[in-house]
Amino acid sequence: MSTIYDVAKAAGVSPKTVSRVLNGDAPVKAETAKIVRQVIKELSYAPSSAARAMRSNKSGLIGLITGAISLDTSMPDNSGLPDLFIVQGVQKAMEPTGKTVLIADSGGRQDRVAALMQTFEQHRVEGIIYVADHHRRVALPAVSTQTRLVLANCYDEIGTPCVLPHDRKGQQMLVADLIARGHRRIAYLTLNAEMDATRLRTQGYRDALAAADITYDPALVIVGGIGTADHDAEVQVLWDAIDRVLSLEEPPTVICFGNDQMAMRAYGILRSRGVSLPQDISVAGYDNHRMITQTLYPTLTSAELPYHAMGVRATQLLLRMIDDAADVPGAPVLVSGPVHVGQSVMTLPTPITKLTSIGRMTQ
Repeated sequence: MSTIYDVAKAAGVSPKTVSRVLNGDAPVKAETAKIVRQVIKELSYAPSSAARAMRSNKSGLIGLITGAISLDTSMPDNSGLPDLFIVQGVQKAMEPTGKTVLIADSGGRQDRVAALMQTFEQHRVEGIIYVADHHRRVALPAVSTQTRLVLANCYDEIGTPCVLPHDRKGQQMLVADLIARGHRRIAYLTLNAEMDATRLRTQGYRDALAAADITYDPALVIVGGIGTADHDAEVQVLWDAIDRVLSLEEPPTVICFGNDQMAMRAYGILRSRGVSLPQDISVAGYDNHRMITQTLYPTLTSAELPYHAMGVRATQLLLRMIDDAADVPGAPVLVSGPVHVGQSVMTLPTPITKLTSIGRMTQ
């Protein structure tokens, strides 16, 4: 393997001149620079990234920790979409920067994360992005003052910069769209009640009802998934939740489900009960998992869980931190997505109010 000294000897210049040509940090005569570049090409010389990193204190390396690569396809519904989509967003956003992303998979084991972070720091990464499998709180080991850290799809108690899905806004937009389509009895069958996403989305559900002056009915909000890998148990819980809302004295006209996987199961449960979609009842999901929303019949209305955008925003945030930018936000960066309208929601006729000699009459 050729060295900078081999290039300097073949070009008839000093190693310092070769360095100047490579780094562009000092003027070199055009003819000399041309000769040096030609010799570099002939000798297939590649500058040492390690040596350059030591000089500039910039390695050009970014560490990313995820569990997406070893993702178990039998994971429970509460995991949402694979965090692989966040990883893809990071890679897309990092490509134009010329930096290299080093990806380490935790295998879903939290006890491996500390060692992975230490390994990255030993390789002098400029920053680390930690990607969680769903919106949750984490506790990670501290990094050195030279290493920047950004959390994606998670947060911690010490205020580490993070990027999160705007779950509250997403559910609010979805329910507002259903209200605009004439629905006023809207059931919400949630994911595990202990999840951050469930708490925030329930708030968004209530926000939309309040904005439309619709009274909140707690009988319409039921846990529809407990977040286990036991398929039979999940189906039983969902069946019971659906049965409870359909048995109400005034049943809903539409059911929102905690995610698209739950909605997909609900299609089968509802049809086994002789319920036609959306003629008898409308259905909406959450995630916009296109492999589900676009293949179900009727196609599923769903709120977007913007994983790709979260990966991009996490990358942008990390790069600003590496550059010591002054505009790094102190609060979590919240990322929202649109509502994708499918054929699973029927638009109901708007009640017509007529004025009569005895007052108002609604038909």
